Amino acid sequence: MIQGTSSSAGKSLLTAALCRIYARRGVNVAPFKAQNMSNNAAVCPDGAEIGRAQAVQAIACGIEPTADMNPILLKPEADAHSQVVVLGRPWRSLPARSYYTHKQELWSIVTAALDRLRSTYDMVIIEGAGSPVELNLKPGDIVNMAVAVYAGAPVLLVGDIDRGGIFAQLLGTLWLLPDDERALVRGLLVNKFRGDPALFTDGVRILEEKGGVPVLGVIPYVHNVGVSEEDAVALDTPSVKDNDYTVDVAVIHLPHISNFDDFDPLAAEPGVRLRYVSSPDELGRPDAIILPGTKSTMADLQWLRRLGLAEAIQKRAARGTAVVGICGGYQMLGQTIRDPHHVESPLDMMRGLGLLTVETVFAGEKATHRARGQIVAGPGWLAGCAGQAVEGYEIHMGHTDGAHPWLILTERSGAPVSLLDGSASPDGKIWGCYLHGLFENRGLRRAWLASLGWQAQATGDDVDRLDAHLNRLADVVEQALDMERLERIWES
Repeated sequence: MIQGTSSSAGKSLLTAALCRIYARRGVNVAPFKAQNMSNNAAVCPDGAEIGRAQAVQAIACGIEPTADMNPILLKPEADAHSQVVVLGRPWRSLPARSYYTHKQELWSIVTAALDRLRSTYDMVIIEGAGSPVELNLKPGDIVNMAVAVYAGAPVLLVGDIDRGGIFAQLLGTLWLLPDDERALVRGLLVNKFRGDPALFTDGVRILEEKGGVPVLGVIPYVHNVGVSEEDAVALDTPSVKDNDYTVDVAVIHLPHISNFDDFDPLAAEPGVRLRYVSSPDELGRPDAIILPGTKSTMADLQWLRRLGLAEAIQKRAARGTAVVGICGGYQMLGQTIRDPHHVESPLDMMRGLGLLTVETVFAGEKATHRARGQIVAGPGWLAGCAGQAVEGYEIHMGHTDGAHPWLILTERSGAPVSLLDGSASPDGKIWGCYLHGLFENRGLRRAWLASLGWQAQATGDDVDRLDAHLNRLADVVEQALDMERLERIWES
């Protein structure tokens, strides 16, 4: 099990790296995280919804993701509630205080899912959440040491040296653990080290002497890792191209932003600068504006208006700037959003940005599907894409009707369908749809970028991009770890 001293210590990426390392060695391995809090979600082949990080870890293992890999997913909503997704399906919406009253019921779901994985795979690599010594939350723990104790799993404790205080992080966590849980910690990992690891030799010695636990590796900071982050906190310090770009794309950093890795393929293109903005001043004059998915469309639309971003986007659109909406962002671009059953808000209706002639109505049933389709027609740049096949996934609780659909879905969760999706303005500069992962489709992505003035350069095949990044991450981690010692821990 991989546990961290805090959120964003690198647990998800290290778990993915270990999944790939052992998969490459021929081990039948799978990931597991009992409870995830993230609006960055993925859809399994059967339509189950899980955390994006566990889906990427499954890819690292060379297997399809399943709901058992992340049996509980908490998706934060407005008003301090979270939608609780259990075994891939919406269960209920709860405030934090009420959530913990369901511990016993949820714990049995967690252990059953883990047992199913352990009976199927030779190795399960478990990821924790946050810190195992949040003492006020520890009685309700169903994701950190409670899981390690249940599974009898050796724990590797990860600290983030890049944020400073590595001794307090690792030693403080060890010292706050009760004796039986501390005994499960079999190794320490110093993560995100910049520079020569030999300079931390004294640090390793001090950690081992004071902690009584071996340091199994000092893992270097991996730049441009190319693997999806789990938490939107990663967007607070984004990696952008400050020079040598021809197209500037601004993504609105909504308070409840979801599936922000939709735009990683854009950022990976040479000559494209992708940045996340949350004020009119930051917006500036980009070549394109993207409204991403959100867990709370109406609350985030109010936020846009309150900050003046709604007006700024409308003004830029009137001056010819391209504007794109994905899922919740697509809903915002329309004329109205109606919520007659108060699925998302106490309001019955809210005006949209009025940039597309569509109307959205929220429904109680959530659509979660892997989907395939085809671009049927469209104005502007879309006309040149007619006939192209596309694929992605849907996660939404509303349906949107209106003029000028440009996409037809032909398959959902493996079943044939014929459903129109998307809408575009008469000149094709403003458009949107429900399909997440849309920019993974190289033909569509590059045709849209070309309409903004971008010129293609020779790059690797998109299909191999994530695989190559996972291999690179695994190579770095494998080289930094004491693998022989780690093997002895696994086998003991």
